[in-house]
Amino acid sequence: MAEPPTGVQAHGRRANRRSYHDGRRVNGYVDDPYHRIRRAVAARMVAEGVTGTRPVLELGCGPRGMLDPADLPGPLVLADLAETALAGARRAAGPRALPVCLDVTRGLPFRSGSFAGLLTGELIEHVYDPVALLRECHRVLAPGGLLVLTTPNLATVQDRVSFLLGRAPRQVDPLHPYLWLHIRPFTASLLRRVLRRAGFVPLSIRSNQVGWRLPGGRWVTSRLLARLAPGLGGSLICAARRPAEPSSPRVTGQPNSV
Repeated sequence: MAEPPTGVQAHGRRANRRSYHDGRRVNGYVDDPYHRIRRAVAARMVAEGVTGTRPVLELGCGPRGMLDPADLPGPLVLADLAETALAGARRAAGPRALPVCLDVTRGLPFRSGSFAGLLTGELIEHVYDPVALLRECHRVLAPGGLLVLTTPNLATVQDRVSFLLGRAPRQVDPLHPYLWLHIRPFTASLLRRVLRRAGFVPLSIRSNQVGWRLPGGRWVTSRLLARLAPGLGGSLICAARRPAEPSSPRVTGQPNSV
């Protein structure tokens, strides 16, 4: 991937490493129902949609990966920028998982067509060039390979109302302790467009829950509304495929003679 001017990519890399290097921040929220549902939905989409015995890659796994190797037909590769967090994910996953330390902004160190599936959770919003990242995901997936990704939704139902009243959506907050690192927020329609630009065929978008935060801080949530209208939910959980290679045309008859 090309490095943006003035070193902004490097600055973002350092900021993310400082925030997530040891996994404590991730461990602090993954058991919250919001994230527990998101992670479970994404893992189920991978387990049900991956075909073949090639490995599955979990990109940006953090200290607690979403995938259980026992649910996959092939090996699991865990990848993250933070070595300490990656070590935790490796211990939790057991001997069937292979850890790889990498930086997604510098390309993926895998051969083309290496994986049957790829899962990346809450990562794409952290990179300056999401199309370049998705093109790398497309490259390392085998033809027909499955991509599942999750990302916070810029256009939740409450954020839509807030924006009409002149208030910024929750994902656009430079003062928030970690949301300030979300530099590329997505809506459902934008996510589909970006996936198509990278060569994928979007299959479905789901969500974890539709929520409304009350003045006292308590959340009212609905999983039914998330199933009916995922574009209003808190997290977008999207499945897409790399198209299968077109079959070679069959040649019939005798070749022309000179």
